[in-house]
Amino acid sequence: MRAMMPAPALTLMAVPSRVLLLLAVCWLVLTGPGAAQETDAAPQTPVGSPAAPTPASPPPLSAPLGTPVEESNPLPAPTGQPPSGALKTEVEATARAYGAFQRGYYLTAMDLALSEAAKGNARAQTLVAELFAEGLGVARNMDEAAFWYEQAARSGDPSAQFKFAIMLFEGRHVPRDPKRSAELMLKAADGGNAFAQFNHAQSVVAEKPGSTGIREALPYFEKSAEQGVRDAQYALAQIYMNTDGISEDKRATARSWIERAARGGYDTAQLDLAIWLIDGIGGGKNYDDGFRWMQLAAMGGNVVAQNRLAILYINAVGTRGDPVEAGKWYILSKRAGYDDRGLDDFYQGLTSEEQKAAIDAANRFRPQ
Repeated sequence: MRAMMPAPALTLMAVPSRVLLLLAVCWLVLTGPGAAQETDAAPQTPVGSPAAPTPASPPPLSAPLGTPVEESNPLPAPTGQPPSGALKTEVEATARAYGAFQRGYYLTAMDLALSEAAKGNARAQTLVAELFAEGLGVARNMDEAAFWYEQAARSGDPSAQFKFAIMLFEGRHVPRDPKRSAELMLKAADGGNAFAQFNHAQSVVAEKPGSTGIREALPYFEKSAEQGVRDAQYALAQIYMNTDGISEDKRATARSWIERAARGGYDTAQLDLAIWLIDGIGGGKNYDDGFRWMQLAAMGGNVVAQNRLAILYINAVGTRGDPVEAGKWYILSKRAGYDDRGLDDFYQGLTSEEQKAAIDAANRFRPQ
């Protein structure tokens, strides 16, 4: 007779908050603006495997989402009442350039923006840089893009300051200059760029280990999280929950912040939210919701979540016990290199028919 595994306590190993942040984010500045810089979006819907019922959608947020910052469209057209005279004409020309860009008329956008960029208009310079960087309407030319990003950065555009700071840090198409990169990143952060705020906060935490760095970085994490950057939301949740000296009012919001990041599709946040719900971290226990978030992360390919989901199926936590489903998720995590001796013993205790069914289910699995 197969023995049940002990009811799981899924809390991850205690890690200092500084390390948690660095592990969670993996130095976003090294990857540039298109990698881990994500914003609030519609939550993914978990899709059930053939051997398991399709889970219900996670419960709605109790707090509204922050205003998202769309990295895929970082160049909104200028708004507001333009001034009169020559400056009004300049603003209107730049607005037309952005309008053409947003409608996909890239040659028109370049033609309109280039003349204004030559006059020193920062927003037009940023648009020209973006068109060259993405190869929209013109051949991709990163040297030209770097030139115009630098001009726009000098003119004070926060988006260009962020992009050029990344280029300086990596030494891409410009001489590497970490000091100037850090200065521009801070200017962009203070200018309101959400991704620069997050990157600057990460740099502060790395340079000043411990509570001193976290306290200095915290306002930038908060601003970035409010604007919808998922990595910042996840980091903020970890800071609020794990850092000494945080007010109880802020600590009480930790779970809502990690839920925002989870709903934005950040699989590490989905995994941790599941653990928090099952273990009662940051609020009451909710096994059903914890199971659904764990399943969502596992379906997305998170290996740790796949391992933990097997344990939930074994112990019927938030779901009915199912040895075949447990075996399936064990196999998937094992194939990915996750070792768990307890689950090794569980799998060896399955019947040959159950093992075959688990292997077949694992072979059919495709990340959602």
